[in-house]
Amino acid sequence: MSDRVEWPAGRDRDAALIIRTDFGDEPAWAAVKAALLTTWGEDDDVEPYVHIVDDPKWAGITPAEALSEASPHSESGNVAYLADHTSMRDTPVTLLALSLLTREQCEDDEEFAAYGGAFRVAPYGIHEMNANLMIANLDFGDFADAAKGDPDGVFRGFAG
Repeated sequence: MSDRVEWPAGRDRDAALIIRTDFGDEPAWAAVKAALLTTWGEDDDVEPYVHIVDDPKWAGITPAEALSEASPHSESGNVAYLADHTSMRDTPVTLLALSLLTREQCEDDEEFAAYGGAFRVAPYGIHEMNANLMIANLDFGDFADAAKGDPDGVFRGFAG
């Protein structure tokens, strides 16, 4: 692990892990957090279940660096969501869903292609994704495939 950051400890591994990596625009961050903390579900009555890391030590961390930091912590969950430069600049808000699976943890390239990688996800989609991953109803590859079907490459949720 680098001296720069420390992987989030003491969190409920079932909570969606949101890591802020862009610290250049506080009003944009407030909008991202508001989107993340909005209730969701069929009747918009489900509270978001997130763990937000808002520490400037994570400023500028790339997906590869985040994956490198996560790899010694395989118990930390399957996915981290990065609130990166794109999250702070684009409308509507999206975050980068990053599989914490490394190539070394897979039997072959095919398994890594199915369960590894990254794609953009809308805040509503994060909640749906996290709930399904938590109960092993779907896996990362299912959501990545759904994102590939979106014209912008974003997983926006299966409903509606």
